[in-house]
Amino acid sequence: MGPLPAQRGSANRPQPPLPSDLFGEPAPRASTPPDPRTTPAACPAALAGCPTARTSLPGNPLAPGAARRFIRATLADWAGPGPAGGAQVPHLAEEFAYEAAVLVNELVTNAVVHAGTTVDLLCRLECGGPSDPAALVIEVSDHHPARTVRGAPRRARDDLTAYEYGRGLHVVAALADSWGITYRPGLKTVWARLRADATEGPAPRGPHRDERPQRGPRAAEILAPAPPRTPRGPGRDWVDRGALSFLAEASDLLAGQFDEDMIAALAGQLLVPRLADWCAIWLDEDAGGPLAAPRLARVWHAKEAAMAPLRAAVEKEPPRLPAAARGGPVPMPWPRAAGLGADGVALAYRLVAGGRDMGSLLLGRAGPTPIPDEVTGLIEDFLRRVALAIGAARQYTRQATISRILQRGLLPSRVAEIPGIDSAFVYQPSNEALAGGDFYDVFPGAGGRWCFALGDVQGSGPEAAVITGLARPWLRLLAREGHPVHEVLDRLNQLLVDDATEAAEAAVHLATATPPIEPTAPPDPLDGQQARFLSLLYGELVPDADGGSVRCTLASAGHPLPLLLRPDGSVRPAAAPQILLGVVEGARYESESLRLNPGDTLLCVTDGVTERRSGPRMFDDADGLATVLAGCTGLTASAVAARIKQAVYDFADTPPADDLALLVLRVG
Repeated sequence: MGPLPAQRGSANRPQPPLPSDLFGEPAPRASTPPDPRTTPAACPAALAGCPTARTSLPGNPLAPGAARRFIRATLADWAGPGPAGGAQVPHLAEEFAYEAAVLVNELVTNAVVHAGTTVDLLCRLECGGPSDPAALVIEVSDHHPARTVRGAPRRARDDLTAYEYGRGLHVVAALADSWGITYRPGLKTVWARLRADATEGPAPRGPHRDERPQRGPRAAEILAPAPPRTPRGPGRDWVDRGALSFLAEASDLLAGQFDEDMIAALAGQLLVPRLADWCAIWLDEDAGGPLAAPRLARVWHAKEAAMAPLRAAVEKEPPRLPAAARGGPVPMPWPRAAGLGADGVALAYRLVAGGRDMGSLLLGRAGPTPIPDEVTGLIEDFLRRVALAIGAARQYTRQATISRILQRGLLPSRVAEIPGIDSAFVYQPSNEALAGGDFYDVFPGAGGRWCFALGDVQGSGPEAAVITGLARPWLRLLAREGHPVHEVLDRLNQLLVDDATEAAEAAVHLATATPPIEPTAPPDPLDGQQARFLSLLYGELVPDADGGSVRCTLASAGHPLPLLLRPDGSVRPAAAPQILLGVVEGARYESESLRLNPGDTLLCVTDGVTERRSGPRMFDDADGLATVLAGCTGLTASAVAARIKQAVYDFADTPPADDLALLVLRVG
């Protein structure tokens, strides 16, 4: 969706201040004619098939974080080798992703705060040519065009409070090559064009990986503006009036980051040139042991030409700090390197969070004058925030890594290929940092049978993952022992009931233990049972000897019913509903058999598909899933899966709130 720029701005031209309305928000700027040099829709690259990605976000405080993750993932996908979307994608510098994330964060925050509606986000990479650098176009649309956009700040004052007002478009104007606002009926779009400085290839690894010119996240300079300098450093008035603002802005910027290298980059940009002329940041390797060498994560200097000499001077070894230096400044020798000056003041700090060392920082300022105590105290406060942000990022990374490893263990390492059957899978967890409760499997059974399953554990997170880790191996074991479909469900149900009973008995025993373990309320014995209910669709396929039709036997236990699509476009359920597994002890299940002929398609989904919500409506209301499937006649299994997934995502403006899994089996 390309914008029609009724309005535009440019980082290269000063914008006149906007008048404010009664709520203190800037009124919209008068419309100006489109400028073909800065209009994304007028750029020839926009019509050349360059890669595009879009998503919809909820109008709540979680939207900016989701937007940052989306654009980082999109840029990572585009950075792959070869053509993407019909165009050759240039290599993008790592720092470009930082600036793109900050830019989209400000645009989405503006839309959420001032419109409060769902937000549509579109990213398009204009690949450019030999003389035209690549550029990223970001468009953020809301559905409340009557609400004005948070614009340029009011007239500057003597202190830093001017930067508190309307900072969103401060950052946009500083980062973007051009930006603008488009009004349409029921829609308002703020777009920005960020020029990408292509490089010859990825950043080199190893100790010299940052020797190329670094553009860095320039937004940090906007969010925490440089204080007025005096011969003794930052002015006393700035320390008195601007320190709290500086710390507040720094905390806000660092709190949303879950990448420790990004945090180190932002810390360097915030310190230089406000409080120092240069700095270098080392990070201790997480769980690397006491002998692990710290890693030089970032070097930053106010003068870009001095970065390489500074790195060469400090990368030999990190500063050696005494054990007593827990966050306070330690004087260090002045590095000898070209561009640093003959003399200056260098201080080293430990980065400590929760009693653990996160790394160290070395900063310096040219000249013999010592750094005032007020400034060193401000730096200590700032570095405490940096260390806490690094600790939180590491905790998040550990959790996400464990969840990914666990999720890989819960899903099959490979899916069996059934002779004569074209199969396709879609699995999309709602939160990639948490292992989900949905699972699928296709595997060979006993006696020439092929088994398939699609399950969903009630609940989510670690509790659901535990049941998933039990159910799938149990299912395979029972199937390979030769039990028919209905007996597999009978036995799996009893296993879940027995396991839940043992968990409840253990909880009661723990609650009545003498002496009590903790003077708190005893655990509820029913808590363990709620996550042990399992909905499951399980079936077996037996291909005919002639390789034509396939006999299918299946049963659904509390699961969305499978749908059978015939070549004539008719759709019908392929099983009858039955009770969840793990609810009733001794429950007996029944199976049904049908014959799948060439061209028949069997669709199996979890409730993340059928119960996808858009306001009060669900995706499967009025047989919505069957309607979409009826339009898939003649498509391959992969094409059917892709169409169903796209229909689910298009059903609502917000991302799916539940895990999404589907299995497509097509004969012939």
